[in-house]
Amino acid sequence: MTRREPVRFCIRCGAPTEARPAFGRLRAVCTRCAYIHFEDPKVAVAVFIVREGKVLLIQRRVSPERGKWSVPAGYVEAGEDPRQAAARECREETGLEVKDLQLRDVIARQSEVEGADIVIVFEGTVAGGVPQPGDDAERASFFGPNELPDLAFPSTRLILARWRNGTPPA
Repeated sequence: MTRREPVRFCIRCGAPTEARPAFGRLRAVCTRCAYIHFEDPKVAVAVFIVREGKVLLIQRRVSPERGKWSVPAGYVEAGEDPRQAAARECREETGLEVKDLQLRDVIARQSEVEGADIVIVFEGTVAGGVPQPGDDAERASFFGPNELPDLAFPSTRLILARWRNGTPPA
């Protein structure tokens, strides 16, 4: 499922590309050097923290889903360890340091909305700091299972539905 703009020029030689069947699907193939462009997935990390029966959420200050709430999350940079990316995103968005990050879930794209193709969800505990919004967060707060605000993103809704229902991670 491709949602991004097609690659129009070869990243190796600059010649135009055209869509051709390659490795089981249509791909951008260079008309000069025959380089086949494979679209890399966008990978995000999310941090799931429960303290005293309440989950940590941030209210988004930017689009998409501005004003709605999600678990602290963001993209993994090239060459970055996913656990370190999760800790960084949590610190940037909430002011909290986290520890004991353990893999909780891996979620494939849930909708056609622009965003991550893969979300790696880590569960951790607060190691220090005071919840305060930063980066692209308007607010940061803890919510009980029956007091959840308007949620952003299908992946956030899935993470929290599993938590509320006591369903183990997939």
